[in-house]
Amino acid sequence: MADNNYLFTSESVSEGHPDKVCDRISDMVVDSYLTRDPVSRVACETLTTTNKVVLAGETRGPKIDKDELIQKVRNCIQDIGYDQNGFSWKTANIETFLHEQSTDIAMGVDSKDNKDEGAGDQGIMFGYACKETEELMPAPIHFSHKILRLMAQDRKSGTLKGIEPDSKSQVTMLYEKNKPVKVTSVVISTQHSKELNQEKVRELIIPYIKKSIPENYLEGLDPKEIYINPTGQFIIGGPDGDTGLTGRKIIVDTYGGAAPHGGGAFSGKDPTKVDRSAAYASRYLAKNIVSAGVSDKCLIQLAYAIGVSKPLSIFIKLAEGDESKVEKIKKIINNNFDLSPRGIRQMLQLNNPIYEITSAYGHFGRKPTNNGEFSWEKTDKVELFKL
Repeated sequence: MADNNYLFTSESVSEGHPDKVCDRISDMVVDSYLTRDPVSRVACETLTTTNKVVLAGETRGPKIDKDELIQKVRNCIQDIGYDQNGFSWKTANIETFLHEQSTDIAMGVDSKDNKDEGAGDQGIMFGYACKETEELMPAPIHFSHKILRLMAQDRKSGTLKGIEPDSKSQVTMLYEKNKPVKVTSVVISTQHSKELNQEKVRELIIPYIKKSIPENYLEGLDPKEIYINPTGQFIIGGPDGDTGLTGRKIIVDTYGGAAPHGGGAFSGKDPTKVDRSAAYASRYLAKNIVSAGVSDKCLIQLAYAIGVSKPLSIFIKLAEGDESKVEKIKKIINNNFDLSPRGIRQMLQLNNPIYEITSAYGHFGRKPTNNGEFSWEKTDKVELFKL
């Protein structure tokens, strides 16, 4: 019998982490093309290092002037908050090597199958939802994101002074009978100005832990198990301290390791790439299933082949004791949802320029906006799944 009592840990990284800077820039490129033409194709990778940004990848759609893209990159860096000697929005050397999409890839994506274009690539994608938080997300990753998101908001507003953009968080929780019962440790590493000592950094950061995690989970937490900059000062950070690349934080972007990941990154990809769109669709289905009261947990896997429109397989796993409901749920999905790449895009309105905001603090567990952002977080299909 499986051990139902255990510790589980998830981490998050801030928008100023070098990899997240790259994700932000790559998603800005996607939005820039979709704004001009909603059927644009984009696969953009970004690299950052000391005062340098390099863009590379493939596009198909409108012509966007290099200088315009470079200015938009500077705007991203400025909004994140970097104006440091080693990485500044004003002085960074920015190069772009975007080029036309391969005709072989275009042929595969545009090929007709059941009167619909095929998937942009082969692959497997997972969606997950659980009742650990109101957002139906695993608790450790949800709290890890929230700590950094609140820190960033106050840093940008000027309320949190002396804290710089690059930071990481990590939350460990005790589970009993497969349910989170308390936090056993928290780790926050944050870049800061040279004027702050570590005692002051700790004083500034502790309140964000308390704002982000419900009091009942923090009850009894030993202060020694709250680690703030455990290696000491953290002054040199961001791309000046570490090279960044698009797509290296895929577990941070999803469920913090509490559910499987298909392996493909999201950022920098237009929604014909099922790495992105099918992962959103899987989450959408899982969240509505859990919201309908079918089960406390739902994991969904979709599989695709390049140039083929329909999923090759749909796998559903519910919480223990709910296995008998799987076939009914699968039938509901097959009868009511078009999970072809085009069907997903239409269902979730994914051809809109909605991606730059997704690049930090997780693609899931966020609030849908009136602009169409995070449409996959809606629970508008609950009635369909009520058994």
